[in-house]
Amino acid sequence: MTALPRSPPLQPNETSHKLEKELTIPSLPKTPPGERATDGYFVKGETRQVSQGEFEPEQHFYPRVLNAQIHPLVQSFFTLGNDRIIARYTHLNPQVKPEVLKDILSYRPSHFQWAGSDLFNVTTASGQRQMIVIETNSCPSGQKSMPLLSETDEHNEQGGYRLVIETAFQEQLSKADPQLGGLAVICDKNMMESSGYASVLADVAKENVWLAEWHDNDPNPDVKWEDRVLYVRDKEGEWHPIRACFRYLTQKPWNRFPLQTKTIVMNQIISCLAGGRNKMMASRAYDFYNAEVMDTGLSIKTPETFNNVTIGEIPLWIRSMGNHAVLKVPYSNAGQGVYTITNQTELDDFLSQDHYYDKFIVQSLVGNASWSSVTREGKFYHVGTIPNKKNKSYVSDLRMMVTGSEQGFKPICIYGRKARLPLPTDLEPNANTWDMLGTNLSVKLPDGGWTTDTSRLLLMDRKDFNQLGLGIDDLIDAYIQTVLAVIAIDKMAVKLMADGKFDYDLFESLNPDNALLNEIKQANQDF
Repeated sequence: MTALPRSPPLQPNETSHKLEKELTIPSLPKTPPGERATDGYFVKGETRQVSQGEFEPEQHFYPRVLNAQIHPLVQSFFTLGNDRIIARYTHLNPQVKPEVLKDILSYRPSHFQWAGSDLFNVTTASGQRQMIVIETNSCPSGQKSMPLLSETDEHNEQGGYRLVIETAFQEQLSKADPQLGGLAVICDKNMMESSGYASVLADVAKENVWLAEWHDNDPNPDVKWEDRVLYVRDKEGEWHPIRACFRYLTQKPWNRFPLQTKTIVMNQIISCLAGGRNKMMASRAYDFYNAEVMDTGLSIKTPETFNNVTIGEIPLWIRSMGNHAVLKVPYSNAGQGVYTITNQTELDDFLSQDHYYDKFIVQSLVGNASWSSVTREGKFYHVGTIPNKKNKSYVSDLRMMVTGSEQGFKPICIYGRKARLPLPTDLEPNANTWDMLGTNLSVKLPDGGWTTDTSRLLLMDRKDFNQLGLGIDDLIDAYIQTVLAVIAIDKMAVKLMADGKFDYDLFESLNPDNALLNEIKQANQDF
């Protein structure tokens, strides 16, 4: 199979002829159900109202998920509840006091109610295994990849969609002014899940829900803001006010959604800027929160990270890490703008590109034992999947989705992904390491649309889960790490929105990037 491009373009219009050719090769993953495409190109769907009773599982889950049986160990994890998770975790980590962990899992987020962390299962040369956080996403995907936990529950067929609406969004909906207008789901990708949330919200709220797409650079969107109230336009051209919005907007959402709104929005845009879609601020948030909980025995574990690095400084930082590192554009997601650097060719490729933003993140690379970054805490390397029949292991990651509400945190769904190529013991001098280390399934098309490589998706079912080599304590560790990361970002959001107003000066001092600040101003003219 021909390898896909190592790092897709950052901007919808930044597509070279070479890249267009690579992205249209026959081996490109087929567009999954629910994503619209015409001859391989994305088409914006019609804004419509979703009514009660419209949820059809085959429209909102991958076909193989509908036929999958949840793995008993994963099902056991989801039935534990926070009290038993606390008991187990503190038993294995006696330096952590149960009352401290209970306070953490009972935390009620102010801005960041719905999140998902991507984690690697890593080990050290001495065999110390742990889960480390690679990034934390606001408005994460995952529902379409999660087998149903129960076959007897009344709302079983709606799976985690209903859990997110009932545990997080319903609490936010109660704050909305009923006289302001209707309900809406606003999205810019992943129509399979976006429409699923709209269908479940219609059932839970017992009213019709608007479903509208709002893409970056759309010249004539069906969504607008007036006096901080969200409006949706129907096909007749009439605008309808919205009292509460479930936001599945992932690509530069801060250039379309203002920071302060009368319409209730989940998640609020500040959660994206504070770290949910901003890796630079997430790293700062983790550092601040780790300092706050330093005496508790808990911490957010991440690769070693250096922020606000200019392009001229990048070679120096890479050399300091043993010439192995990961470069990240801080505000991209879905696998865009991530570059693995293990040789001069990969570095030259990165430096030769035109980059829209001014600052970058340099992070230690987690590879194999003989070719991982050298950090102050030594080397981390991938545990990888259980070897297949050819004795090949693959890099894999784990997505843990959670919600936070007045009842505290709750795990919602999990899925895994693996890299395209197996993890080699020794690295070739000019190897393309992205195919060995990159796990993201999203593929950006030349027109700015998206498709998904589902062949590398690892379900939490009886067939796939065993490949990951994980136990229930690993899942508990992943859950705790995810919750800590979400709290850190929420606390950063609270700092940035002190007194109900965005602290522009604080944000600029922590994240000095003029290109990003200009994007924020597009939706916030009061800066």
